[in-house]
Amino acid sequence: MKLYTRTGDEGKTSVIGGRLDKNHIRVNAYGTLDELNSFVGVAITKLQDAKYDDIRNELVKIQHELFDCGGDLSAVKKDYPYKANTDMITFLEERIDEYIIEAPELERFILPGGSEASAAIHVCRTVARRGEREIVALKQENEINPVVLKYVNRLSDYFFAIARVINFREGVKDVEYERSAIVFRGGKRKENDTK
Repeated sequence: MKLYTRTGDEGKTSVIGGRLDKNHIRVNAYGTLDELNSFVGVAITKLQDAKYDDIRNELVKIQHELFDCGGDLSAVKKDYPYKANTDMITFLEERIDEYIIEAPELERFILPGGSEASAAIHVCRTVARRGEREIVALKQENEINPVVLKYVNRLSDYFFAIARVINFREGVKDVEYERSAIVFRGGKRKENDTK
């Protein structure tokens, strides 16, 4: 198999059901999920200790799901059978609920970082947020699998939760943003707080 095909030399790429410019909003959206998948792979390499078996296994599962989401976003073919489903969102919500209990209560915004592994997960969180913005832009102009947008939204919350758990398991405190007001009560953000 040849790694290069020369079919993209004019700035076009193949999608499911056609070809698009490489800077098309659809390509940006699924391309960001591919980028996110790579950052998740980097984070996995920093979580090799047995105390992270649960998180590491979940991240590998998420890598497969990101491929599914990317495939769904790359489909311009009308009868394409979407792969992303609501079970994926339910799983993330269940894990988030568990991890919120494990980590110390949070009152203020925190800075990304603490341990190296937690910092790597915060990178995943911010790339997921960018992916979410790009999916929203795509949705405004094109039909998409709505599950993908919900999944990526929940995924960034999941990354935030596990970044805090990783610091906790490492015995490293989260670094609070020093000018933050108290914005969380019992682990949840206060409604109508604009500071």
